[in-house]
Amino acid sequence: MRVFFDVQHLYYLPQYLPVYNELTEMGIDCEFILHRQTDLNDILDAYVKTHKLSCFWANDKAEAHNIYLTEKPEWIIFGNAIDGLEKIHCASKTALMQHGIGPKSCYYDVSNSAIMYRFVEGKHRLERLKKLFPEKKFIDTGYAKLDPIVNSSKNNDFLGSLALDPNKKTILYAPTFYPSSIERLPKNFPVLLKKYNIIIKAHFFSLIKNKYKAQQKKLKHWESYSNVYVCDVSDVSILPFMQHAALMISDASSTLFEFAALNKPAIWCDFYKLRWSYRGIFKYRFTRRLDKDIAYFGKVAAKTTNVQELIEQVELHINNPQLKEAERAKTCEYLVGKVDGKCSERIAHFLVTGAN
Repeated sequence: MRVFFDVQHLYYLPQYLPVYNELTEMGIDCEFILHRQTDLNDILDAYVKTHKLSCFWANDKAEAHNIYLTEKPEWIIFGNAIDGLEKIHCASKTALMQHGIGPKSCYYDVSNSAIMYRFVEGKHRLERLKKLFPEKKFIDTGYAKLDPIVNSSKNNDFLGSLALDPNKKTILYAPTFYPSSIERLPKNFPVLLKKYNIIIKAHFFSLIKNKYKAQQKKLKHWESYSNVYVCDVSDVSILPFMQHAALMISDASSTLFEFAALNKPAIWCDFYKLRWSYRGIFKYRFTRRLDKDIAYFGKVAAKTTNVQELIEQVELHINNPQLKEAERAKTCEYLVGKVDGKCSERIAHFLVTGAN
């Protein structure tokens, strides 16, 4: 039996690896199909070598498609919607592990794809997806990406390796690329939180796309502060940073749900830099981009609408992490599913024994 993982983007890998590890322990052969990306091939190659992954390289989606038709694996796992599956399904089964669990409408829209199965996180998402796509097959397994944190302990030397003070509490700022709060935070943002270490894990697109040059400039400036570590593109996984952070700040990123699922306090920046085409009479585009599930951010995190509120809420919640504990637990069970370290095990078991 062989299972292939389609890696259209570098940041899919942390979602796949826990399942890959479970499958290899079961003796299943796994391959990663890596889509070549300008200026990122060296990082991809280094990551593959570090984790000793067996892989094929594809120059584009068409070449990846040909690999699947030639190799005919039993399973192909995708991290996003994909077209042209009719011929592939003659020999292979397909499944979707969505690469995030956030409030963007694309979380649901991707199920329009012809992918045969989808692994889902929690009762709410399962029920809503079934209503939207009653002909599809969904399996509630939980969110495999978090398994490594649940199943491992902290590395006491980690903060020191980032040139941060291990005696300070650490804040993780994990904004998405759009709509983002990066442009709305002041240049002296690290000074406002100088009592703490700040790890900034911007979205992959914020770091590599020319349209986000303004974000890159601000991240470069923040990097000059002694209490700040700004993650590079090569820092593929957010998991080590989540594990060592006492509190997270985010905006429209699914990482906020991930962090809250670990029963840690989070702050929601409900203030964004919007393009003119998303403002005024075009605000409907912003509303359409963010699904109504964004309302759940307010249940798992403290909502802020400006920088002053943000700093006040950071101080309050980092010193009183129990403040939204009950709401976090209830909402995350609903949206993220079981956080028991066994999600990847359930997915692997289904791939090997559960599909018909």
